[in-house]
Amino acid sequence: MKKFLCIASAIVIFTSCNQQIEKTGYVNNTKVVSDFKEMKVAQEKWTKRNNEVRAELEEKAKQFQIEVQGYQNIMKSMTAANREKKEQELMTVQQGLQREQQSRMQEIQQGSQAEIDSIISKVKKYIEDYGKKNGYTYIYGDTEASNILYGKEELDLTDIILTELNGKPADTTATEK
Repeated sequence: MKKFLCIASAIVIFTSCNQQIEKTGYVNNTKVVSDFKEMKVAQEKWTKRNNEVRAELEEKAKQFQIEVQGYQNIMKSMTAANREKKEQELMTVQQGLQREQQSRMQEIQQGSQAEIDSIISKVKKYIEDYGKKNGYTYIYGDTEASNILYGKEELDLTDIILTELNGKPADTTATEK
């Protein structure tokens, strides 16, 4: 019986030693994406483009307002037919300005979203490659929805990933376990 217990104990110890310990970590997705240099550059680029387009459209709107005021100043001296014709012209111009504004803002929104989506995909791919390269079984993503309610600080890979994404060498000795 003692032999059996010794053999059983040895088997349990042997199999428990052979089990692979799963390496896990987590990343604050929001911080990585928002502090990623490429994201900041993209946001600045699209904010600048948005401001440029808005300025162009505001200038056109001012010119239109000047034209409307000019019409209002002389409309009493115009015939009814000429007033109606001018009002139709002004309405057509106004509708054109509104369509242009919607179109240009939509272009900016779509371009911005496409670039942001591309950057997010790049970050995800980098984290996936980082996990494979460094032997992680899982790297969890923590978001504003707080799907990770608790995690040991030494398992937080956010700063390492962010540093490497931004091109600086990371000191991984303290945080990789």
